Amino acid sequence: MSRKDAFLLRMLIFVPICLVLSRMNVNPLIVFIMAGVAIIPLAAWIANFTEAISTRIGPTFGGLLNATFGNATEMIVSVVALQAGLIEVVKASLMGSIMANLLLGLGFALFLGGLHTPDKSFQLNTENLGTVARVNASLLNLVVVFLLAPTAIEITSISLHMETTNGFSYISSALMLICYILMLFFSMKTHSYLYGVEEDAEPESYGSEARGLYKLKLHIGLLLGTTIVLLFVSEVLVSSLEKAIATTGVSELFTGVILIPMFGAAVEIITCGICGSKNKVELASSVAIGSSLQIAMFVTPILVFAGLMIGKPMNLDFDNFTVMGLCIAVLMTNSVKTDRRANWLEGILLLITYVMLAAAFFLHPTLVG
Repeated sequence: MSRKDAFLLRMLIFVPICLVLSRMNVNPLIVFIMAGVAIIPLAAWIANFTEAISTRIGPTFGGLLNATFGNATEMIVSVVALQAGLIEVVKASLMGSIMANLLLGLGFALFLGGLHTPDKSFQLNTENLGTVARVNASLLNLVVVFLLAPTAIEITSISLHMETTNGFSYISSALMLICYILMLFFSMKTHSYLYGVEEDAEPESYGSEARGLYKLKLHIGLLLGTTIVLLFVSEVLVSSLEKAIATTGVSELFTGVILIPMFGAAVEIITCGICGSKNKVELASSVAIGSSLQIAMFVTPILVFAGLMIGKPMNLDFDNFTVMGLCIAVLMTNSVKTDRRANWLEGILLLITYVMLAAAFFLHPTLVG
């Protein structure tokens, strides 16, 4: 067993701890933190088992499984919170996860990768990766357009009914899902050669240690079992979150944009850091941007329709300040990738941008539409 697997197994101790604390008269903030930490190993194991299954069912179906299950943690936590009526927190956490992936994940990768080559800039993209970078930049810009549209409609309308905003959100969500499917078709079928990354048996490959250890049926069983446990932990996280917000005075905005993504996106951020330390920044870029696009173009639309089905309608009219933060994150991400080269200073710029946004969200006490 690798050190990474051993570390993840030890971290699973936080699962029973958070479940026990949730039944006791404990400060809800402590329960929230314990539940958040417990989510990290569960998310990592879900990624491990998903990758292990993907390697056994072939590249096409495996890629599809990764594309639809890659952000299962964010999806599960968001559905539980949505069912609890924390719609604004769900919206904020989705945008916060994207910002964390782009600024923290890619920032750590560029910084750590740059430390390995302090005397010169290192190559971020080959010719194919440069094409992929342009496609990803365009998709990120498209996400910003989709999220800015409801705000633009609201600002330019004298009176706007919620039904109008919801209706537009359903149309936009359907269009984003179509774009996501087309992106999958582009990356897995017509232009798969652009996305060809060497199979790597390094720790940053989620399922590398899991391959060959279990049979396919056992992988599926472990994936389902881990997902069920994650559901229980998510329930604890959300219930303690409601009490923590009420007792500590921490705003829903800061909790959703900053705190929750620290747990949900921890696996991607750590993976990007490992990639950067091995000077594999192109792989880190793929993880950070790919995960962000999946949250924006797949998880968010699915949650909009899920909210409609469970009677907790959620639309794409995000908080204006949060959308501004996302625009800044996309702008900074695209700016450090335009010349196809990067260095440790650009990584620092991304990290500082995230710290600046975190301070701004902390000082912004309320959600204002």
